[in-house]
Amino acid sequence: MMQRWNRKKSHFPIVAVILLGVVVCSILYNESSIQQIHEEDPSNQGPKHQQHASTVTYVVPNLGSHSNLAPVFLDRFSRCNSTSEYSGKRIRWGDSQVKKGRRKSSESCDVFAGKWVFDSESYPLYNESDCPYMSDQLACHKHGRSDLGYQHWRWQPHDCNLKRWNVTEMWEKLRGKRLMFVGDSLNRGQWISLVCLLQSVIPADKRSMSPNAPLTIFRAEEYNATIEFLWAPLLVDSNSDDPVNHRLDERIMRPDSVLKHSSKWEHADILVFNSYLWWRQGPVKLSWSAEENGACEELDGLGAMELAMGAWADWVASKTDPQKKRVFFVTMSPTHLW
Repeated sequence: MMQRWNRKKSHFPIVAVILLGVVVCSILYNESSIQQIHEEDPSNQGPKHQQHASTVTYVVPNLGSHSNLAPVFLDRFSRCNSTSEYSGKRIRWGDSQVKKGRRKSSESCDVFAGKWVFDSESYPLYNESDCPYMSDQLACHKHGRSDLGYQHWRWQPHDCNLKRWNVTEMWEKLRGKRLMFVGDSLNRGQWISLVCLLQSVIPADKRSMSPNAPLTIFRAEEYNATIEFLWAPLLVDSNSDDPVNHRLDERIMRPDSVLKHSSKWEHADILVFNSYLWWRQGPVKLSWSAEENGACEELDGLGAMELAMGAWADWVASKTDPQKKRVFFVTMSPTHLW
């Protein structure tokens, strides 16, 4: 018995040494990996980052002011003849974005900082069945949703109270103006909801809705005002810009061009943009404006979104006067199923 115990005891230091060695190697590997990540982080201004930065190619966004040639836009029949890995090109933002911006008065209330409160007395502001423009896709009550409590939530800023919704007052603010929503079906839902809020005080013979198209327009003749929706799920020019036939196996976009859409939205007085969910559906093919022969690059969705937002931001910075035009961007949104 004593002999067997000694034999077992003699193995214990060997096991301990092996385990200690594994732990030490693991620590050294993790520290090496963390250091490598730190060096490759674009926000890190170390020597390695500076070395990579010199190889980046910057592309000037195609805003339509440098060419007299008619642009060739992508459509749902567009294809990539060849595809390579993303080369690292970046959008060069205009300097004007630094000079312009929305000033916040110290006396004003920040309506973007607040919370949702339940209001069973003054909400909902309209009933789904009373709106002739309600989309079948958005008609929750019509299709069997039994809980209607979601209609009673009201936005409450932290430091002030919003005025009670007044349809006529809203139309007066919109008199002679174009308010346009630009984006995907989530922004289309916001557009339909606003139309339903506003249409009730406009006589039937003084209002109209254009047929479903990339740009759909609700018009109120008495106020010479329009509330519009432009289907542009990626904001930049893409092969998914058909409002009906946009479920494609291969998504292609021009990451440096908003020409197709900006020609429609540039004269609007109030713009509400959104884009998010479509970027989460796999890789995106990049067809740069200067490329020929259908050559594309491939990039993951969030990386492609960053490029598209760069082109969009450049247009906003260089083409809009914040004293004359209001531009909003809607960030993350839930899916339809949520």
